[in-house]
Amino acid sequence: MNLKQLSRRTLLGVAFAAATLPQLAAADERPLEWVVGYAAGGGSDAVARAVGDAMSKTLGRAVVVNNKPGAATNIAAQYVATSKDYGNIMFTADFATLAANPWLFKKLPYNADKDFIPVGMLARFPMLLVVHPGVPAKNYKEFVEWAKSQANGISYASAGNGSPHHLAGELLRERSGLKMQHVPYRGAAPAVQDLVGGMIQVGLMDSASVQQYIAAGKLRAIGVASPARLQVMPEVPTLAEQGLKDYIAYAWQGLVVPAGTPPETVMKLSQALQVALDSTAVKARFQVLALESMKGTPQQMAEFARNERQRWGKVVQTAGIQLD
Repeated sequence: MNLKQLSRRTLLGVAFAAATLPQLAAADERPLEWVVGYAAGGGSDAVARAVGDAMSKTLGRAVVVNNKPGAATNIAAQYVATSKDYGNIMFTADFATLAANPWLFKKLPYNADKDFIPVGMLARFPMLLVVHPGVPAKNYKEFVEWAKSQANGISYASAGNGSPHHLAGELLRERSGLKMQHVPYRGAAPAVQDLVGGMIQVGLMDSASVQQYIAAGKLRAIGVASPARLQVMPEVPTLAEQGLKDYIAYAWQGLVVPAGTPPETVMKLSQALQVALDSTAVKARFQVLALESMKGTPQQMAEFARNERQRWGKVVQTAGIQLD
């Protein structure tokens, strides 16, 4: 190769780099899209906005939440699974997306195991067995006695068919042997409204939805479906310590990106996520929402999601629940 040829190739290389650098810089400066499969204003939205704001400080780029509610997160999941905008999009993949929906729907517009790469866990929403104050039960033993005294059994509210609240109720029915009828609502908020109003007397609800009503005496917590008592409600005993063994139920969320995202990008996002979960602002926000942070690696999230999918698949199959 002579000097003339080398110079020509060098100049072409410099020209190409000069043409592409502005595009790469523009991609890095674009807002990072965080897709949430629920409407604005709910717990999932609040988590994304709090954590996204903290991550933006580490990443040096804005994080913008894009709410795509509907079809038990399937609309949002398909949108992200089919995206090729690698490095610029991520998604709140939760209990429904990764654990329940593969069993609840015969056909999904995404593959829970293959279409997403885990970034890390976000938080879990502990589930509580709550009753209207008119129910004459203050603990699990009294609750069982009251439920058995009802000639037609009892009805329990959930945030909707296939929701973690619903499946937690089915698991309770299975483990307790009680006669329980499911009453699905279009979200946790309307279910809690009817519980407070006395239109329905029992519910399996996430901590974020009912904490303020328990504190105000408008609902009574019978027990929490966690291995240990909650820091924000230490006075509420676990159901396990009251005799209901091996009963654990959470709503949970993790952060994923579409399959095809470069490993170095996944690691960069994962590191920013861990810093965000450790931040004072996020810890304070989670405490207000009665959430528990779930720090961990992408590998730990992948294993957790697989285990949850297997565990809740058995519940869905035993109860014969199908949503399509």
